[in-house]
Formats: sequence, structure tokens, C-alpha cells
Amino acid sequence: MPILITNIKELVNIDDAFVPMVAGKRMSTLATLKNAWLLTEGDKIKDFGEGTPDIGRIERDNPGTTVIDASGRMVFPSFCDSHTHLVYAGSREIEYVDKIKGLSYEEIARRGGGILNSAKKLHDTGEDELVEQALSRLNEIMMLGTGAVEIKSGYGLTVEDELKMLRVIRRLKSLSPLTIVSTFLGAHAVPAEYKGRQGEYVDLVINEMIPVIAAEELAEYIDVFCDKGFFTVEETDRILNAGMKYGLCPKIHANELDYSGGIQVGIKYNARSVDHLEFTGPEEIDALLASETMPVILPGAAFFLNMVNAPARTMIDAGLPVAFASDFNPGSAPSGNMQLVLSMACITYRLLPSEAIHATTINTAYAMGLNEELGTITRGKRANLFITKPIPSIEFMPYAFGSNKVETVILNGARIS
Repeated sequence: MPILITNIKELVNIDDAFVPMVAGKRMSTLATLKNAWLLTEGDKIKDFGEGTPDIGRIERDNPGTTVIDASGRMVFPSFCDSHTHLVYAGSREIEYVDKIKGLSYEEIARRGGGILNSAKKLHDTGEDELVEQALSRLNEIMMLGTGAVEIKSGYGLTVEDELKMLRVIRRLKSLSPLTIVSTFLGAHAVPAEYKGRQGEYVDLVINEMIPVIAAEELAEYIDVFCDKGFFTVEETDRILNAGMKYGLCPKIHANELDYSGGIQVGIKYNARSVDHLEFTGPEEIDALLASETMPVILPGAAFFLNMVNAPARTMIDAGLPVAFASDFNPGSAPSGNMQLVLSMACITYRLLPSEAIHATTINTAYAMGLNEELGTITRGKRANLFITKPIPSIEFMPYAFGSNKVETVILNGARIS
């Protein structure tokens, strides 16, 4: 049924030009309308404008219209979270204590913790239980303003368990109102049984996992953890090349732990995004400037692991776009709260609120390949929106980092809360 939102204090991030992304200095400019209204039709944004609409005419032309009075409230496009691992079995808080004691990410992984710990738990958990756990997480992030989310596999690390994860993600697409994008990340870590035989595991990913995943159409993207202690540039090159032959679009975990060459190999294959990027220097920035690849920063992981921060300010000042996503996972970023990500972008990475809003909406939509339908308030785009609680200004969204500012969620043109 149509929804008419009236008396909007400010309608945020409007765009009628279907801009694919926002980069450099343009990220500091945020188009808004004050004292506005917005009308949905079906699952789309039909129209919006300033002032008071003719409610009677709209109700006559759109029978069954629901009217929402948003006095004192703002309307934003829903957040797009372009990097998560939220299908997993149970938490890893014991490793969190190990981190407090001083163990590094690599040391925990070598002891059989980290990704391998999650892989064991996932192997021992049934598909229905995985769906139930993931739905709870999806509902949580939805109430915090997220409308679209990418979910990766990568806690399977066997043919059977990677397929199990991806089939769970396919079920979630039919069960949740969130827009969900699926990514195959078989090259997330090397299983313990392949220690010393990493090349054989790469062969397994290429020769056995990718063909069956493509045949069942279980993923849109393929990802590789190309970094120190994980997969080399040469192995990443082979995996991405194989995935692309089967129609999987590349993404990359890159430069989280060191200067790995992951950014450059991602750009070579026209990756939709390269993610993490804590170790990004002038060479990487120059390569990104010559590409259409979106740099995605994951502040939750850097915060949780007490790592150096990616040079987001330097990237923007150089003319790049940046996106910020949650990296929601049990080991290094156990939160999918994109309001917190918005705040961290401002507080820790020194983005202006306008830049951070672009970085968590249109630019993350681009990183998911969804920028033509999500990420801005645009006529004809999908009506994925949230209405805030009464707030004094746009700047209050990142400023008040400890509270949920979302009051009403609208996804696919339907009121969820």
C-alpha cells in the first residue's frame, strides 16, 4: 500500500541524477529538503517535495494510502552494509580475552582459533539453526536502519560446508525483507588439514567449489583474503580468474595486516570493492584513482583488533570515494550496527557527517552493485528508508553514538516498524 510521509523535518541525501557513487570533495556536499514530504508506490519512491502536499488528492489518486506524520523527525535512505560475515555458529568471546592478553590475530589463528574456530562450529551446526541465528542478527540490524546487506561464506572451508553456508544465505533472501547479496569466500583461510599444502586447497576452491556454486547460482560475488599469512597475490589471481570465468564478480579482503598487493590484484580484475585497507599508501591510492573499484573501510574490525586505521581522510582528499561497512562477524567485529559505523567514520577517521552518510549509503550500495536501486532518496529507487526519532540536526546522527536514533523502518515500500 502507498505510504505518504508528511511534515518531514529534513529529507536527507536526495538525488535525481542516479549518481553511481560520490567521491572526493563532492562527498562533503549532501542534498536535503527541509519541511518535506515523500510518497511511495509499491516498493518504489514515487515522489517527494517541499512544503505541505495535497493529502486529499494523493489519497484519491492512491487508494489505501497510509499517512505518517514525521513532525520533528528526519528521513534517510536505509544504510547499505556491503561487508558482513553474519552467517556463523556462535560467538568467539574467549578469543577476545586472548586479544586482551596480547595475542595477535595471526597468533590466535595459528593456534586453531580465528576463522578455523568458526569453521569447526559451523560444521557442527545444522542449516536450520544457522538460519535461525542469522535471522535474529538480520532483524537486529534492520531495526538499526540497515536495508541491504552483503553476506559472505568462508566459515565452511570444505565443499559441503561452503555450500551449506551459501544455501543458508539463499534461504535468508526469501525470509527477510532486507536486500541480501551473496558472496563466496572459500579462500578465507587454509583449513588445518591443508597446512603445508596451501596450493592444494586453492585447487579445491577453483576446481570443486566454484563450479558447483556457479551451477546452483548461490553467489553473485567471489572474494579472497589476500593478506599476510593468508592467500598470496598469485593464489588470489588464480581464484579470481577462475571465478570470473563462471560469472562471479570479484571483491577482495586486502591490506588489513600488511601491504599485501591485494588492492592491485583486485583492481586488475576490476573488483567491485577492495575492503579493510589499513595498509594503504600512495601507490595503492594512485591505483584506485585509475579504477572503478570502491575502497571499503571496516572501522569495527580495526577498533576491535586495536589496529592502525585506514587512511580514509587521505583517500578522500586525493579524490577517491570511500565506503564504510560493518564487517559483522564473530571474531573481529561482533556488531552490525551501521549507526555506530557512521559515528566511527566521523570520530575516528575524521569524516564530516555528510561524507560519512555518503560512505554508508550510496557508496556502500555501489560496493554491492545496488547503486541503481538503493542508497539515495531518488524517484524510482526502491523505498528503503528510515524515519528518525525527533533529533535536532543531521549531525546528531553520528554525534549520539550510543543510542538508536531510528524510530520507523520502511523496506520495499512496506512499514516494518
